[in-house]
Amino acid sequence: MQFEVIKQDQKARAGTIQTDHGTIETPIFMPVGTVASVKAVHQRELKEDIKAEIILGNTYHLYLRPGLEVLEQAGGLHKFNGWDRPILTDSGGFQVYSLAGTGRKIDEAGVKFKSHIDGSTHVFTPEGVMDIQRAIGADFVMAFDECTPYPCDYGYARRSMELTHRWLQRCCDRFDTTEPKYGHSQALFPIVQGSTYPDLRRQSAEFIASLGREGNAIGGLSVGEPAEDMYEMTDLVCSILPQDKPRYLMGVGTPANILESIALGIDMMDCVLPTRNARHGILYTTQGIINIKNEKWRKDFSPIDEGLGGYTSTFYSKAYLRHLFKSDELLGPQIASVHNLTFYLWLVKEARQQILNGTYLPWKNQMVEQIMRRL
Repeated sequence: MQFEVIKQDQKARAGTIQTDHGTIETPIFMPVGTVASVKAVHQRELKEDIKAEIILGNTYHLYLRPGLEVLEQAGGLHKFNGWDRPILTDSGGFQVYSLAGTGRKIDEAGVKFKSHIDGSTHVFTPEGVMDIQRAIGADFVMAFDECTPYPCDYGYARRSMELTHRWLQRCCDRFDTTEPKYGHSQALFPIVQGSTYPDLRRQSAEFIASLGREGNAIGGLSVGEPAEDMYEMTDLVCSILPQDKPRYLMGVGTPANILESIALGIDMMDCVLPTRNARHGILYTTQGIINIKNEKWRKDFSPIDEGLGGYTSTFYSKAYLRHLFKSDELLGPQIASVHNLTFYLWLVKEARQQILNGTYLPWKNQMVEQIMRRL
């Protein structure tokens, strides 16, 4: 993996990431394909309409279903789901975090948890999670970490961060003593933790920066804290992480979050929000946010978003899409999902162009106001 910053506009960066599965232009938004599928979206639509350059998979979910035996026999996740561009896998740390209250047990060795599918007991260790991600074959592999909740008291946040750092050392040792299974290279990203405590975030970022890995991630944010706290921690961490390595802010977020994070120096982002909200009829457009179920769209025969371009957003009308939702037709959430992801990828491409032009901040301020208004 090779990363290059082509242009910097104050803190915002436009760059490229070279992988064995193709080039990624940053800043980039990564659609979430938790169980080897971006919900309700064909791979052809991801490429041709949405223009996604990288998608996500998830270690926890893929480990449980379809399982490593199936993935290895298929030749890895790229062959299994037919996606021939880069893939990033989350280590499962966030999913383990979400299993709190179900008998989850965290200790030095790792995490014991029960499957949300059948209640069976499983153990994730740092070494095991590296082996699983080798078997999945993602281009970007995340270190195993503990994601703390919000709010979180200082003592717990510190102990959790220290545990994450010890796990990280073990992840690096395992990753560096094993080989990729499918002939393409893989890059390991450590994850900065520390909740919303500046001294912990600084300590974690300094430790992770010292390891010199191919890229770095920022975790434990977008878990309920105020947006201002998220931006403050992101800004602090970006001031410490290496300038010549990509920075990935995990689980973020709304279109406004995306643009503000780019302004702070973030290169990679992901979130389930565009597809999750799409399934409930919430559409992001170049003019603002639409609840397509509202009565006001019943006789609006204009395209979903003529300014966005792309087949889905310009072919179907608001009235027709509203009809599909009101009729509980499966095509409705599918159209909305493709549209929202098309919007998110359009947004980061526009952001990249503004960075290259040296006009990012004034454009960002105007765009946030425009796209976050309710229509």
